[in-house]
Amino acid sequence: EVQLVASGGGLVQAGGSLRLSCAASGFTFDDYAIGWFRQAPGKAREGVSCISHSDGSTYYADSVKGRFTIASDDAWNTVYLQMNNLKPEDTAVYYCAAGSWCSGSHYPEMTFGSWGRGTQDTVSS
Repeated sequence: EVQLVASGGGLVQAGGSLRLSCAASGFTFDDYAIGWFRQAPGKAREGVSCISHSDGSTYYADSVKGRFTIASDDAWNTVYLQMNNLKPEDTAVYYCAAGSWCSGSHYPEMTFGSWGRGTQDTVSS
């Protein structure tokens, strides 16, 4: 059974940084991807970034491109989301999830599942 646990959220001032971690386990196949999503109060869930286990491809939403970086450790036990130059509009609950694929140009959000518990990130102005 695939299990994902997100951690690393917190309170930071605008311009600051946070690093989120997604501890992943239970994968018995090679073709999968790990993605980060976020949901702010009153807003729809947004796919932020994903990384492919198959070829390492990464995808970033336009809203975070150039500020966020997704990466995995060598064993793919943990996928990180480094968030720099944070803005108040980045405030949300962040979740990680597993999917079958993603690419540099496409994040098939609707195919992702096995949601981990979210972690709250708050960016003050």
